[in-house]
Amino acid sequence: MARIVEFASYGAPEVLEFKDVPDPQPAAGEVRIRVKAIGLNRAESMWRHGEYIETANLPARLGYEAAGTVDALGEGVAGFEIGEPTNVIPNFSMSQYATYGELIVMPVGSIVKQPASLSFVEGASIWMMFVTVYGALVGEANVQAGQTVVIPAASSSIGLASIQVANMLGAVPIALTRTREKKQRLLDAGAAHVVVTDEEDLTAEILRLTGGKGASLVFEPVGGPNFAKLLKGLAPGGTILGLRRAQ
Repeated sequence: MARIVEFASYGAPEVLEFKDVPDPQPAAGEVRIRVKAIGLNRAESMWRHGEYIETANLPARLGYEAAGTVDALGEGVAGFEIGEPTNVIPNFSMSQYATYGELIVMPVGSIVKQPASLSFVEGASIWMMFVTVYGALVGEANVQAGQTVVIPAASSSIGLASIQVANMLGAVPIALTRTREKKQRLLDAGAAHVVVTDEEDLTAEILRLTGGKGASLVFEPVGGPNFAKLLKGLAPGGTILGLRRAQ
């Protein structure tokens, strides 16, 4: 038997319950993983509250990220070995697969070999932010080298991943933070420029840093009172991308 986590009603973490179930068996194209660590994400909170982009069929399981070792291989799976450390990539529906459990089954297209430099805890905590950012900056905005990307909430996990992906693409990341204490850390993390929004004129600084042209892209996970200022700092034909938030 293996222990999993599920919920039978929507609500706070208190709705989560442990349940013992028979060991899951991987079907063709699936891999069974013995879990060592899981990630915790906003998406799972929204799912648990019934506020996600898809609706859970109760009782439901949850979980997008995990790290562990390969425990069994389904028919046709190649490239992985029993006992090999792996990470789960959050590219599936939680209506079909979930990571909160001792033994989980995942489609082979949703796992990768864990980099040797990462611990299981680290391997279970990095993929959601980078998949989200890559989908936004590459898949949606098609950011090109030399373009300017403004990143609010830059010290968040999404913000830090955005800085790295923007640099990977050859773009110029402008990080936003409310307090000066975080400025040097954001520069050290790879930001080309940092605007301290509690002290500086946000629109004026974006225009100054872009030579008056405005930003090519604003990747806005926050919203709020600075949204109008960000619009004014956007280049003609520029793009604002946002993330849907839990209520």
